[in-house]
Amino acid sequence: MPAEPRQFDVIVLGAGAAGLMCAATAGQRGRRVVVLEHNGQVGRKILISGGGRCNFTNLHCGPENFISDNPHFAKSALALYQPRHFIDMVERYGIAWHEKTLGQLFCDGSARAIVEMLLAECAAGGVELVLNVRGIAVERDSFGGFCVASSAGEFRAEALVVATGGLSIPKLGATGLGYELAAQFGLKVIEPRPALVPLVLGGDEAGWTKLAGVAAEVEVWVDGADGKALLETRFKEKMLVTHRGLSGPAVLQASSYWRPGAALVVDFAVLAARVGVFDGMKQPGARRDLAAVKQALRAVLPHRLADYLAEIGGPRGWSNAALEACERELRRWKFHPVGTEGFEKAEVTAGGVDTDELQARTMEARAVPGLYFIGEVVDVTGQLGGFNFQWAWASGVAAGRAC
Repeated sequence: MPAEPRQFDVIVLGAGAAGLMCAATAGQRGRRVVVLEHNGQVGRKILISGGGRCNFTNLHCGPENFISDNPHFAKSALALYQPRHFIDMVERYGIAWHEKTLGQLFCDGSARAIVEMLLAECAAGGVELVLNVRGIAVERDSFGGFCVASSAGEFRAEALVVATGGLSIPKLGATGLGYELAAQFGLKVIEPRPALVPLVLGGDEAGWTKLAGVAAEVEVWVDGADGKALLETRFKEKMLVTHRGLSGPAVLQASSYWRPGAALVVDFAVLAARVGVFDGMKQPGARRDLAAVKQALRAVLPHRLADYLAEIGGPRGWSNAALEACERELRRWKFHPVGTEGFEKAEVTAGGVDTDELQARTMEARAVPGLYFIGEVVDVTGQLGGFNFQWAWASGVAAGRAC
């Protein structure tokens, strides 16, 4: 005879950042919680993040650091659980950390310390973890709760929290289960797409890939397909040329806003903010030739990049007006990516469960009492720099206090 279903108060699907945070929060409220994870270990994305040191939050976290069809949705959860709250927990566990740049906080040691902290918090709440769970199927039971059938048996609870993540980095086990469950229960899903992802160049721009390995401080933003600049989303960080196109923090940031047909705009002269790049060439008796252009650009860019730009985008003449026109072009250089490197290289997934379907303070589905969606599976995507982890912690706490 089949074993009787195991009864809990809360079933959490997914033992990533959001799922573990939710489970710990609910368990410490006295709820009987089980976490079902299809991988053989918990927190795999935490372990590889930040070069293995986990960029666990950002001091400057606010709603403006997130992309969503509803830019106001994340406000409640982010206000409820702020970076200082997570920092307090990190320090309570004696985990040393440091600020790298732009408010980004990293562990001094291994990201494993964050996973072990979350597991300790789960243990304090009596949370049960079940790994290597396959074949998950969810149904409503006759009492309005949820029944989860799986390779690990059958589980029942009045609350079900979906923390299954997005489609990014499939080698870590990413699946579309969360979106399938949303659709099963009639919730709208904004089409998932790769975010924080390298961009691919093609056509005439493919020649840039010969500079693979060159990095430079630039400012990057996106011009929409309609030519409208998204001025509020400028990123002044490093750009890296790769063997397929463009990457580096500045490009990864902008990629979350990019859509097919849009242009990626780069200010190559951002380090010459107070002077013109070619001011020296405008002086009486100054050289005005290709060698002088290369020399001027080398003052603000790596030599290989400076020389390439001089050759493909140098002045169309040697008058002051021609030099000024060239500088304007260098400050608004347009790339036309042919695509992204896809979910395999994307750090996160944009899109997901439509926030109009969820209660902002609790993450509960409006039309399905007891059903919650948290973390990356929701249409809330953070910028690079610890923001996506803060959303995981905040949305996990919001659901954990309500489920």
